[in-house]
Amino acid sequence: METLLCQIECCLNSRPLVPLSDDPSDLEPLTPGHFLVGGNLKAVPDKNYEEVTMNRLKRYQVVQKILQQIWRRWSAEYLSILQPRSKWLKAPVSIEIGQLVLEKDDSTSPFHWPIGRIIKLHPGADGVTRVVTLKTASGNYIRPVVKLCLLPIPVSQNSPNGLEKKPRNNNSDLVQA
Repeated sequence: METLLCQIECCLNSRPLVPLSDDPSDLEPLTPGHFLVGGNLKAVPDKNYEEVTMNRLKRYQVVQKILQQIWRRWSAEYLSILQPRSKWLKAPVSIEIGQLVLEKDDSTSPFHWPIGRIIKLHPGADGVTRVVTLKTASGNYIRPVVKLCLLPIPVSQNSPNGLEKKPRNNNSDLVQA
């Protein structure tokens, strides 16, 4: 049980918060793990045990299966929190070139966050950007905006320390009907 709790703690502390630098070639974000150990938290990749029944697994494999189930659920819920959805009541979150984003991918293993930097916007005929070109560690890809999540702490060029003071998901400006 202690092993499982330590691995869950590692999952929670591996989530990206803000980019470490403004360098377009730097894809490493700041994580809570940087404050704990001075760098990204790493784990050895393991076999996927989610499809195997519990009675066929050894004790360590059962722990890994539980960890994978917790990771799958927590990462899906966490990423959905990072993707604010608003209808026409307020403007959508602006996506800009150079932003570090998370790719939403259901097949990622625990402790792995697919990260990329936006290098090109592809606006539609109505002027709304729905597709971007993303630079990742393995190359450049075209991805839809709905599959991307902005990092939880927005970075602003206007403030002296680079962090924006107001939260991104402020609902106080909704129109009252």
